[in-house]
Amino acid sequence: MGPAKILIVEDDPIIASLIELRLITLGYSVSGKAKNETETLGAIATEVPDLILMDITLEGETDGITLTKKILREKKVPVVFLTGHTDDDTIARVKEVGPSGFIIKPFNDRDLRVSVELAITRRG
Repeated sequence: MGPAKILIVEDDPIIASLIELRLITLGYSVSGKAKNETETLGAIATEVPDLILMDITLEGETDGITLTKKILREKKVPVVFLTGHTDDDTIARVKEVGPSGFIIKPFNDRDLRVSVELAITRRG
């Protein structure tokens, strides 16, 4: 089995590229990058990743929490939120979804590696 394939869902292309570089450096494979609902659903229709790293604020009307609910109704794929939003309302909404992890921006490689490994292991 090769490295875990991870889909990055992030509306900021610079941050998405930074996350991609960090994941590759840590030994993972990036299956794609998406910035909105349409791109994300298209990406997982082609190839279901081993993990989705999901930002909460996305391009368009659908946010990452709503998109994750939609994905989890159709696919069994772990989702780790990667966001700077830690207000009480956001956390309450995230808890309803039951993600495989939550990383607060800014993050370091260790935070990323640990969260990804735990989420992938739980999927097992």
